[in-house]
Amino acid sequence: MEQNIALVTLVVADYDEAIGFYTQKLGFDLVEDTQVNDEKRWVLVKPKGSKGTSLLLAKAAIFEQKQRVGDQTGGRVFLFLHTDNFKRDYQRMRDHEVNFLEEPREEPYGTVVVFEDLYGNRWDLLELKK
Repeated sequence: MEQNIALVTLVVADYDEAIGFYTQKLGFDLVEDTQVNDEKRWVLVKPKGSKGTSLLLAKAAIFEQKQRVGDQTGGRVFLFLHTDNFKRDYQRMRDHEVNFLEEPREEPYGTVVVFEDLYGNRWDLLELKK
């Protein structure tokens, strides 16, 4: 049997500002941006070179969804961005003014730093040890 997680939904306040953050600041590819109806779009982004999971950027439509924008996991790290070159990606993100919550650190499993997306969701940038 072969399975994988294809999409993870990330609730956002605005489609275009979220696309801008992920493509310009994080360097992700815009995979798809399709208008579904007057209010809804199907927007997929994923890290450059990734063959795995994409993010579905879903605009918050109701009160409960709007309350979750930026806090989908109660303040815990939500997503993990693996890289093959920590120094390169960390510097690129710093150059694009991504908000880091700490200095990079070495852990038994690799080099890691926590950053926030444009709404405050926490991410790990992580290069695993070989």
